[in-house]
Amino acid sequence: MRYIVANVKGTLIGHGYPVLLQSMTNCSTNDIDAAVEQCTALAGAGAGLIRLTTQGEREVESLGKIKAILRSRGIDTPLVADIHFRSDVAILAASVADKVRINPGNFARDPQKARTEFARLLKICKERGTAVRIGINHGSLGSRITETYGNTPQGMMEAMWEWVEMAEKENFDNLVLSLKASSVPVMTAAYALLQERMEAHGTVYPLHLGVTEAGNADMGRIKSAAGIAALLTKGIGDTIRVSLTESPVNEIPAAAKIVKHCDRLLSGVSYAHIDAEDHEDFIIGAACAYGPGLLAREIDDFSLSATVGGRAVSPEDLEHFKNDLLQATRRRITQCEYVACPGCGRTLYDIEKVFNEVKKRTSHLKGVTIAVMGCIVNGPGEMADADYGYIGAGRGTVSIYRKQTPVMQRIPQEEAIERLVELIEQDRRLSDETV
Repeated sequence: MRYIVANVKGTLIGHGYPVLLQSMTNCSTNDIDAAVEQCTALAGAGAGLIRLTTQGEREVESLGKIKAILRSRGIDTPLVADIHFRSDVAILAASVADKVRINPGNFARDPQKARTEFARLLKICKERGTAVRIGINHGSLGSRITETYGNTPQGMMEAMWEWVEMAEKENFDNLVLSLKASSVPVMTAAYALLQERMEAHGTVYPLHLGVTEAGNADMGRIKSAAGIAALLTKGIGDTIRVSLTESPVNEIPAAAKIVKHCDRLLSGVSYAHIDAEDHEDFIIGAACAYGPGLLAREIDDFSLSATVGGRAVSPEDLEHFKNDLLQATRRRITQCEYVACPGCGRTLYDIEKVFNEVKKRTSHLKGVTIAVMGCIVNGPGEMADADYGYIGAGRGTVSIYRKQTPVMQRIPQEEAIERLVELIEQDRRLSDETV
């Protein structure tokens, strides 16, 4: 078996190396002071890789300035340019960033142009020593893939393999691959299929793991821990991101706890009881211990006891965690399901504040999935499984979706939450009347 190790300007990712923790800034890349501050904080927290949104030429220029400032301060954490829709920007960023992340689903609209531009990108990356992440998202597979395979884990894997083959044709292997979904079962199934394909191929590339749009608070951590642990404990995965709709710095300690607990599980430590240092450690440790079995359907239920800082966790809190984990693994639905992106430089509103308010107004619902998305780049696609969506449409405006249909477009942000709640309540009343 040939194991590829990606080299991100001296940071190595792959088989035989420690799992790398990473995050992404959520401020505008053109706000250089804010971006430098976030990158500094992330590096200090232990991030081994930092990604910044890079929409256009101006952001590429800003990324270069941010990098220069960080290096002058002795911070050498590799920086990743996150690209959507602009293959020309990806090619430009390859000479500035340490790694370029592209999404095949929106790299270029024309398939032939995509192949040509991808070859150009790889040529420059090879010359500059720049790594590439091919990042497939469940919600942006493209019609050709979904018409053949459906919007499925198999479709995600097949979409990825086309791009891997293109890279191999160009003799480029400084790659990291990712197959992200907001559904934990979809995400774990897709990565398992990709790992199987790579092993059959005889070449295993480094994998970036993460549950995209996981949300925040307990559920965001539980979803991420369950999904990532289901893979890491099988030896699948080399770098991880915990995507939280919170400060990016919060993602690093959560990721570190996931790696810690997975390492303990791999070493044979028993988890009949969780002895945790704090609440976050408890929910992540328990999710790592029981999530993989629930996802694999090896268990249907579980019981646990736990102490946090030496004090026993109450039966009520244990039951609350259990319900959250069963919901996260889609084994038992007892509450409203939320999908929320962590926000990035493309987000033009306070997504953390809005998401918390949406949760507050809708937490009484059961069996409904609501998405809160920062922008239209991934928003409509990544809320593919949601019943309703709140998606940033521009500065001060929001579009409200029912399923994949925008029912209110570019309405004022100050009205948007109320309009979303009214739409949900209206649909529920009509449903009750029909029944």
